[in-house]
This record gives sequence, structure tokens and C-alpha cells, in this order.
Amino acid sequence: MTIKLAVTGAAGRMGKMLIEAIASADGVELSAAVVRAGSSLVGADAGELAGIGKNGVRLVGDLHEVVDDFDVLIDFTLPKATLENVGICADAHKKIVIGTTGFTDEQKSELLAAQDATALCLSANYATGVNVCFKLLAQAAKVLGDDYDVEVYEAHHRHKVDAPSGTALRMGEVLADSLGRDLNQVAVYGREGQTGARARDTIGFATVRGGDVVGDHTVMFMADGERIEISHKASSRMAFARGAVRAAEWLNGRKSGLFDMQDVLGLR
Repeated sequence: MTIKLAVTGAAGRMGKMLIEAIASADGVELSAAVVRAGSSLVGADAGELAGIGKNGVRLVGDLHEVVDDFDVLIDFTLPKATLENVGICADAHKKIVIGTTGFTDEQKSELLAAQDATALCLSANYATGVNVCFKLLAQAAKVLGDDYDVEVYEAHHRHKVDAPSGTALRMGEVLADSLGRDLNQVAVYGREGQTGARARDTIGFATVRGGDVVGDHTVMFMADGERIEISHKASSRMAFARGAVRAAEWLNGRKSGLFDMQDVLGLR
């Protein structure tokens, strides 16, 4: 049975990549594509927009118009729009894969409330390699413990609006959990001036923005005489898109609940 997928934010860089990824995957098809209300692209062909040729799916400006046309929605937009889409999906019992980052604590609580009504997959990063890195980081942190200083570096393109990235923050959470620390208490997001000696339990973050960097992440475990680095570098958003499509296929078999890419890949 073919799984029908919808993409919101279809005119964006990630939206176009998702349309392409769906077209090249087996067992799924694009059945709906949504752009911003009032966009001049409403009515255009989604395939042509993505550069893969006509596919017969017309862009709409309101998710309500196509809510009966898909099984799973893939949403890589902005927190406010995602929350609205989650509400629509929950009311219609449609599943949703969420790649949006930058939610406030209040927004996260609102989003998670929908898990009783439908199935949600929420992940900071859908690339398979990044999720393998999450697993490796947890194992490394448990083995190395408090004898190593831990720092997280991330770089993204100039258009990214949140910092640190959702992936970097998730890496910090994985590290803190494995080390028995509270990230809210030990995270350092910037250093300037006379900061004093580094506290041993600190988890530091360094953020770089510029150019067209898709996404670089490196975690450094540093001790006297040695340094261990675990890195992931994305050269194309297709890695994220393919992972999101894989998550949508997996999520379609779930009735309700909250999941992430670790569940999809069996890494939990």
C-alpha cells in the first residue's frame, strides 16, 4: 500500500528537497504540498517547483484544504506554523514528522500535548549519520566520564535563524544525560573577556554562521595529552530529507505517541 505524504513549507529549500526525496523513494507518493497563505505560487505544480518535472500536485495555501488527502505530513517550517499544523493533524488523526527547531519550552509543551491524539516524530536532525553520532556520543561520554572536558562546535549557513542549532542542543542533552548533569546548569553558550578557568562540568557550545554551510557538528572530548572528536558534516540537505521520508514511512504504522529518529532507526 502506497503511503500518501504531504509537505508543508514546500517552496523552501528543505520543502523542495523533500519533494525530490519522496519522488525517488519506493512505497510513498506526494499527495499534497502547502505553501504560505497568499503566496503567488498557489496553484503551481509542486514537481516543477522542486525541479523534478510536473507531478500533478498543485500547491495550496492552507493545510485544511488537503487534510483528507494524506496519511503523514512532513513539516520543516517555523515553530508557530508547525504548532498550527500539529493542531490540524491531531484533530484529523493524521501523523506528522516534525523537523522544525527553535521551539520555546511553552511551545514544546503545547506540541507534546498532541501525542495522545496522533503519532508525532520530533527530531532535531533526521540524517541517519547524525543519529548514529548521538548514540556514539552517549557511549563515549559514559566511558570517558568527568576526566574529559566536553565542547560542542556547530556551523550553518547565514540564513539559519536559531542558535545553537537544534542538533547541537540535542548533542548537549545526550552528553549531559550520559554524564549525569543538568544541561541548563552547565551549558556555556559564549565566552568573552576574563572568564576564569574552565569549570570541569561545563558543556560549551561554539556557533558559526556563514555562507552556504549545510550543517557541521563536532563534539570534542579533551584531556591532558589527548583529544577525541566525533563529527558529522552534511554536504546536502538530501540526507535530512531522506531521513524524514524514512521516518514518515515508519510513523505511518503508529496510532499515537511521541517518537524520534532514534526510534525509527532502532537505536533506542
